[in-house]
Amino acid sequence: MTKMIVGLGNPGSKYHETRHNVGFMLVDKLAKAANETFTEDKVFKAEIATTRLNGEKIFLVKPTTFMNKSGEAVHALVTYFGLDIEDIIIVYDDLDMEVGKVRFRQKGSAGGHNGIKSIIAHLGTQEFDRVKIGIGRPQNGVPVHHHVLTRFENDDYIAILNALDRVDNAVNFYFQEGDFTKMTQRYSG
Repeated sequence: MTKMIVGLGNPGSKYHETRHNVGFMLVDKLAKAANETFTEDKVFKAEIATTRLNGEKIFLVKPTTFMNKSGEAVHALVTYFGLDIEDIIIVYDDLDMEVGKVRFRQKGSAGGHNGIKSIIAHLGTQEFDRVKIGIGRPQNGVPVHHHVLTRFENDDYIAILNALDRVDNAVNFYFQEGDFTKMTQRYSG
């Protein structure tokens, strides 16, 4: 069996640890804990780290297509490795949730998120597991595109680090149990 965790974000140091890159932050954390490094694969349009747990191969993926074309990388990897849709989890930011809140979903619309729109379009389904991490709405008239491309400040950064710890624990539980529903029941709330 093979599983794939895809963190959504934008490539490059300019976007490192910005609000839109919480998905990248999570897979970076998972790779570091497994003592794995990412290798850029131009064919798949992604940075990929590979690890094993309980005899299962796990791909940690950061698409290098920029957020709005994330589906290109996800589709290429799913197709090439013959992965079942239920063996992938997409981790991404959510504007409509308070900073640091975590929500697990097994299906649903894109909710206005362009990375998820791209994945739905390329996979031809909304029926994939996902973890949403709240980044909050912009304040004081700041445009959304500026808000998502800025770094977290003080308390928000601490809230995001705590959320990433929680998701890290949940995903590791998922790797051991192989059941998204059990993970959701254990780590929701």
